[in-house]
Amino acid sequence: MSRRKPGTVTIIPNVQIIDIAEEGKGVGKADELVIFVDKAVPGDVVDVRLTKKKKNFAEAVIEQLHQKSDLRTEPFCAHFGTCGGCKWQHMGYDSQLKFKQKNVEAALQRLGKIDTSSTEPILGSAKNKYYRNKLEFTFSNKRWLEKTDIDSAEDFDMNALGFHVPLRFDKILDIQHCYLQDEPSNQIRNAVRQFAQDNDLSFYDLRNHEGVLRNLIIRTSTTGEIMVAVVFAYPEEEQINGLMNFLKAEFTQITSLLYIVNQKKNDTIFDQDVNVFAGRDHIFEEMDGIKFKIGVKSFYQTNSEQAFELYKITREFAGFKGDELVYDLYTGAGTIANFIAKDVKQVVGVEYVPTAIEDAKFNSQFNGIDNTIFYAGDMKDILTSEFILAHGKPDVVITDPPRAGMHTDVVQRLLEMEAEKIVYVSCNAATQARDLELLKDKYEVARIKPVDMFPHTQHVENVVLLKLKELVN
Repeated sequence: MSRRKPGTVTIIPNVQIIDIAEEGKGVGKADELVIFVDKAVPGDVVDVRLTKKKKNFAEAVIEQLHQKSDLRTEPFCAHFGTCGGCKWQHMGYDSQLKFKQKNVEAALQRLGKIDTSSTEPILGSAKNKYYRNKLEFTFSNKRWLEKTDIDSAEDFDMNALGFHVPLRFDKILDIQHCYLQDEPSNQIRNAVRQFAQDNDLSFYDLRNHEGVLRNLIIRTSTTGEIMVAVVFAYPEEEQINGLMNFLKAEFTQITSLLYIVNQKKNDTIFDQDVNVFAGRDHIFEEMDGIKFKIGVKSFYQTNSEQAFELYKITREFAGFKGDELVYDLYTGAGTIANFIAKDVKQVVGVEYVPTAIEDAKFNSQFNGIDNTIFYAGDMKDILTSEFILAHGKPDVVITDPPRAGMHTDVVQRLLEMEAEKIVYVSCNAATQARDLELLKDKYEVARIKPVDMFPHTQHVENVVLLKLKELVN
């Protein structure tokens, strides 16, 4: 089956890639061993080098590509293969959609015992480049060097502004051009790097916690507004003012120019003060005539245009008549709640992040929406029988939980509430399937539709409509 090279390296020849796994790796078999192969595409025939071996499966990389799959395409980004994002660039977009739908159906069938024969075709993203509205870059004085860089024996500037290399918290890949966010994102990042180098601003040392520049956050919106936030490691006024004045003068289109001083060892900014250097402390996004306030800490779907399509599908699945009481669980900044408010009698939104609820309330007030109520707190603690008694039994529940899915107590509360319909929006088909399995005693799956929010990655959203069985039968 395999041959060994010196140093216990195992090479398995002529492995045919037959599928793609949920995490995006190609799947092949050698005898009874299942092999997950990085950057392999179904239809490839490859020699693989094992990097990890367990009893029934192994992980591997391509040692030699003998036969290219018809599904293969040339990656468009120079950073492909090292950067942790856009891992499916080497496969055509139509093929990506096919495998995303297949993986969603497989998860629902395997983990939720759900009949997926009527699953609707996946909705692809109209834009599969420059579709993100937010990127966060990291400064580091320990730039990742490729093997060719090291072998060249050249002296390299070790400062970097870009993304973490997978599995290396202290190594940053210096990004020249990123295809995820439209301009002026690349222009701003490259200008900041150049200014920092020209003016001897130190890049952060992620191991020793030294250096002034930590992170750069860029947010854009379909309204044309731009937010730039720079995170500094200590409050050195001259250095802060120098960089911020440069950005203000060089990029006059920035509508929200912010900075944060984070002296902690971790990069989270949710507990840090935000300082407005110029403009507002927020930008606005607009969807279906509704404006949404977005701060540097706000949650908002990162693919704005496809989020609009996702919410339209959610609204269609719910089939509102105009007199419904809706519970919107994991409401975030109230995006879905405010989006559907005009179609229903009242929306009650619940979210565990207090600042998100503040945004949700602002968004309702700013848009003149008066039939929404929002609560902040742990979902399983808020959704009590007293809460339901006070606000009424919902006709429809919309739930859009994080990747971990819903807490079992929340699922139990849904079973007790017996809303006529549940629209379950998920970014993780596996945890969605687990929750659907728990709901199946009282609910029947009526519709399923995957939605691709993240082209060139393995991630996919999925919308499921559940109907109360006693009303169906």
